[in-house]
Amino acid sequence: MSKGQQQTLCLASASPRRRELLAQLGFQVQVQAVTLDESRQAREKPLDYCVRLALQKNHLAVATYQPSLPVVSADTIVVLSEQTLGKPKDRAAVLATLQRLSGTEHQVITAVAVHHQGQVLHDSQISQVRFAPIDERWLSAYADSEEPYDKAGAYGIQGSAGRWIESITGSYSGIMGLPLFETARLLTKLDIMSYD
Repeated sequence: MSKGQQQTLCLASASPRRRELLAQLGFQVQVQAVTLDESRQAREKPLDYCVRLALQKNHLAVATYQPSLPVVSADTIVVLSEQTLGKPKDRAAVLATLQRLSGTEHQVITAVAVHHQGQVLHDSQISQVRFAPIDERWLSAYADSEEPYDKAGAYGIQGSAGRWIESITGSYSGIMGLPLFETARLLTKLDIMSYD
């Protein structure tokens, strides 16, 4: 991508956070979201599971839309004691998930895949997140909001739940849903993005 020219990417996700992060790298974003069965396979390790979903989303987007533009896909999972904590379906699930995370450390894994001109590369990023003990009154009010329902682990680091995050080790953007360093490295390897 030359200076002054803004390239467009296809994003195989409806996530507004991923769209914003790609825009932060200087790209226009065309959303071409896909849906697939996101069930974790028996004995599948969390990292392998996350990478598989990112790659499957990428393959499905390419097969469905056949875009001429590069395709970026990603998947983010929250892992506590090797158990994956997905997107909550109801208020009870929000409460149960955050009660488990309260006062503990967990992992956030994000895998990203990029397809360009018949080639697919992928990478991943693992962060450690420590939650302080969560106040029950706040938790009840949070569960009544819209915020937790489209997020793995029932929270987003950039939202109001950020007040309970004592520390992170890793990538803030990776916890948001798209690790900028790893994504930029893939885009550079595929000559979609330059170093300057």
